[in-house]
This record gives sequence, C-alpha cells and structure tokens, in this order.
Amino acid sequence: MADASLLRLLAWMSPGFPVGAYSYSHGIEYGVAAGSIDNAESLLAWIEDVLACGAGRCDAILFAHAWRAARVDDALRLAEVAELAAALPATPELARETLQQGQAFVLAAGAAWPARGMALLRRGGSVAYPVAVGVTCAAHGISLNDGLKAYLHGFAANLVSAGVRLIPLGQTQGQRIVAALESPILRLAAVAPQAPLSSAGSGTWIIDWCSMQHETQHTRLFRS
Repeated sequence: MADASLLRLLAWMSPGFPVGAYSYSHGIEYGVAAGSIDNAESLLAWIEDVLACGAGRCDAILFAHAWRAARVDDALRLAEVAELAAALPATPELARETLQQGQAFVLAAGAAWPARGMALLRRGGSVAYPVAVGVTCAAHGISLNDGLKAYLHGFAANLVSAGVRLIPLGQTQGQRIVAALESPILRLAAVAPQAPLSSAGSGTWIIDWCSMQHETQHTRLFRS
C-alpha cells in the first residue's frame, strides 16, 4: 500500500474521525441493560455474531459492491447499492446509525481529501456508511482488500469501545477483544467480496430486537 493511502485509511477509520461513531452501540446498550452482555466473553461473542451474520457481513458486501461500482464510474449500479443499503436496517435507530455516519463521512472526507470519484456520492441524498467509505476508497485508489479490512476493523473496534464503557471493562480487556477479532475480520474480508449483492442482509434478529427496545429505554448514553 502506498504511504499516503495508509495514512488516509488510518485517519478515516480512527475513533477521532468526525462521524460520531462513539455515540452508537448497535444494540449493545440494551444488551448490557438486559444482562445479555455482562463480561468480555459475551461481548466478544456478540461482536463475532455481528461480523458473521449481522451488519458486519452486510456492510462488507455493500462496501465491495460500492467500491466496484465507483471504480468503473457506474452511477446506476452505485445507486442500486446505495438504495439497498439504506433499506436494509431493520429499525429506525440502526438506519440512523449507518446513514448519519455515512453522511458525516462524506462531508469530512470530501472536504479534506477531495477526489473526482467522490462526486458520485453527492448525486443522491443520505448514503450508508459502508457505501460512503467504499466509494471514497475507490476514488483514492485504495484497494478493495485494504479498504474493506480497515473498515471492518474500525466498525468492530467501535463496538468494543461501546462495550468497554457500558459493562464496564478495563481497557486491557478491550484490547484483548480487539485482538481476538482479527481472525473473524480477516475471514469476512476474504469472502464478502465474492458474495452477490442479493445476499446482503442480517440474520441477527436479537440485535434488531435490542435496537427496538433501546428506543424506549429510560436511561441511555448511546443513539442505538
């Protein structure tokens, strides 16, 4: 990977990049309140499921198809991917989680690292987070393999951070979970690019249920 590409990925997927990732828990907040997530082991199992058959897998497929569409400047194909990505979240909170982060990413990355290919993102309305990052990586000549692995690592690390704050866990325990997620992330990054767009979707119904319950949770720190 070129030095500049590496630095851009590090910046874009950093917890400090202004997309508001720290304010979303993807259902973990209600899972902790309900007692389903109460230690490092249950948090790790939760995130592994998200990657294997939930939003992690879905995002990886959407990322790959958005990257390929942007790479050949196929606006119609990208619009199809973006429309599906916006329709897939099962709850309003999960929809806002991906759409608000996506829109914030487009604004911040476009202002600091403008590129011709990113104009595809400005032709419609709000865009889901994996679509925004996939198109931006393609516009900057960052490979699908590198961009997808960085995206998945950032996605998973944010869920770990939410769990560390909510359970709570120590920072060292949190980093052990991040380390344990390396293999699931690499497995997903290897297979998702071969999956058809029609296979994008989530099978983690308990996360959808937690998101629904979170909407009326009396005390909450996170938006999802």
